Amino acid sequence: MKDYKKTFLLPTATIRDALKKIDEGLIKIGLVVDTSEKLVGTLTDGDIRRGLLLGKGLEDSIEPLFQHSPITCNINDSKEKILQIALEFKLHQIPIVDLDGIIQGVVEVDELARATRRSNKVVIMAGGLGTRLQPLTNDTPKPMLHVGNKPILETIIENFAKYGYLNIVLSLSYKADLIESYFGDGSKFGVHIEYVHETKRLGTAGALHLLEDTLSEPFFVMNGDVLTNVNFDHMHSFHLAQKAVATMAVREYEHQVPYGVVNIVDGIITSIVEKPTHKNYVSAGIYLLDPQVLSEVPKDEFFDMPALFTRLIQKGESSVSFPIREYWLDIGRIQDYEKANDEYGGIFG
Repeated sequence: MKDYKKTFLLPTATIRDALKKIDEGLIKIGLVVDTSEKLVGTLTDGDIRRGLLLGKGLEDSIEPLFQHSPITCNINDSKEKILQIALEFKLHQIPIVDLDGIIQGVVEVDELARATRRSNKVVIMAGGLGTRLQPLTNDTPKPMLHVGNKPILETIIENFAKYGYLNIVLSLSYKADLIESYFGDGSKFGVHIEYVHETKRLGTAGALHLLEDTLSEPFFVMNGDVLTNVNFDHMHSFHLAQKAVATMAVREYEHQVPYGVVNIVDGIITSIVEKPTHKNYVSAGIYLLDPQVLSEVPKDEFFDMPALFTRLIQKGESSVSFPIREYWLDIGRIQDYEKANDEYGGIFG
């Protein structure tokens, strides 16, 4: 692959340096090398996100985060051998080294396999009433409100298609005919669209039981009122690497207490903190699920995604978080809608 050297990082590089390299590079990994360009490790977007979840800061070193014994192939290895190794270790890119371990390039496995289309389905929940956005939603379903020059839902579908996820399922209820007439079978948008209809409110997970017999591999679920440029391929890779049955995209949320907080132990004031800021992770309304979790979704009942994750956690199933650092906005209120229109051009061009 051309320009692979643009992703080179020294072991002393910061997380901020690594993010810039990965985001701007043509490949989705950072190559950690010594001064002789000998490969000493690899760093993925997932490695960085796990570090952020553990409290690492942007100015911290990448040293404890990168893979110190990366999977590589030799410059003389055949295409078949490279693909076999990629399949075994679920890799999207493989560094190529010579006999001395000097990096000679990076193979993009998807290109090598000539596989660009992904068979995984994307379920978009687009049946909400949009009550908080009235009067805008009196005649228009919320996912069809225009942000920029197109409906929110169209931007969501385009973003998935960009990463090769072309099998779209729209779960509809409120003013479903307007959405179906606009998108049709999806062909004019370069995707395939099928529809399921909720005859009553089923929540953000309840409608999934309608798809139980059609899903055989991990699938995305996303709320139809979220505007984001998250890398869905990174999230998919993260889900597989964690061997999770359910992955929830999460967003860091800050809120400031408008008063001085008094800390008390046994009636004694131990400290006073003036207007402290608290940080928490909140659900971003994007999920990646294995089909087996559908057995936990009750049929024909209102059931939200937090309830599904609670059941999985109680049963000891592997449920993991994927922190979003890209642009993200939940368009739930009028002020959010106005903000989305103000920011759209700068984010999505």
